[in-house]
Amino acid sequence: MKFLDQAKVFIKSGNGGPGSVSFRREAYVEYGGPNGGDGGRGGDVIIECVDGLNTLIDFRYQQHFKAESGRPGMGKDRFGAGGADTVLRVPLGTQIWDETYETMLADMTELGQRITLARGGDGGFGNARYKSSTNQAPRKSTPGWPGTEMYIWLRLKLIADAGLIGLPNAGKSTFLAAVTAAKPKIADYPFTTLHPNLGVVRLGGEELVLADIPGLIEGAHEGAGLGDRFLGHVERCGALLHLVDGTAEDPIAAYHTVREELSAYGGDLDQKVEILAINKIDALPAEDVGALVELFQEEIGLTPMTVSGVAGISVDQVLGAIFDAVRADRKAEKAAAVEAARGEDEPVWTP
Repeated sequence: MKFLDQAKVFIKSGNGGPGSVSFRREAYVEYGGPNGGDGGRGGDVIIECVDGLNTLIDFRYQQHFKAESGRPGMGKDRFGAGGADTVLRVPLGTQIWDETYETMLADMTELGQRITLARGGDGGFGNARYKSSTNQAPRKSTPGWPGTEMYIWLRLKLIADAGLIGLPNAGKSTFLAAVTAAKPKIADYPFTTLHPNLGVVRLGGEELVLADIPGLIEGAHEGAGLGDRFLGHVERCGALLHLVDGTAEDPIAAYHTVREELSAYGGDLDQKVEILAINKIDALPAEDVGALVELFQEEIGLTPMTVSGVAGISVDQVLGAIFDAVRADRKAEKAAAVEAARGEDEPVWTP
């Protein structure tokens, strides 16, 4: 299935049905009076977050979504039927933006979440609504109210526990394939990965979702290379595994390039827990690996882990570090949720 993380669609809620002008006409019934019913209400356009989707590919083939209009009212005080709603089903993590891409209308972060984006128009009144002691035979009715129409942007930001970042050809897809059942495209040239890939990692009875983000280059936060759209997928990750190609010409510069792009993009990406690992150590002599670790310690003050996705060297150790970071992030989120639910002014009970 082709991955699509952004789509522009047109939505329109249903128009309300018009009211009816009708009079009761039956044999031997004197002064029948008005009996025109009201029109039905137009259908709504609803966004629903569902399970089983991880791309917006469905919106490539259909971009217009219109709810059904309400039926007109009829005689004998019969109201028109309401129009059917139109439901747009989107994957978890989808954001809804207005046409100008400046205002976020909704953020679908929970399965089953439903948001009404466009409400249907109300039905018009039939002439039975206007009868009175001074107007016993009204011939007045009102048309239904029109529905709401607009263009919206759908943007998917993957919800993953941890993300793989690094320059192109740093071995991210190889690492993902080594630790999960995912089968990303792998080749010996940059920009092999053109869209994010997801995989589930299982370790000691626990599991987490790992996202392989396409390679970043200098200027990515401004749209260079594969653009800043892919940096958005990192926003929802609890931890980042930063892979640096140990066989690169200047691994230190490669590290700084990615860090600068995270900082320039914003969204506190540079504040996320980061696990630094030098990849492809199977292609380096042991003394060179040691020298590279010492160089990172001297230049940036961090001690990187060493790993090889192809050879499976130290993969379990890196996964253990990822799981530790994700556990800490989940614990912090849970504590924050409890604190928010408790309220700021409520006293905290202590034994």
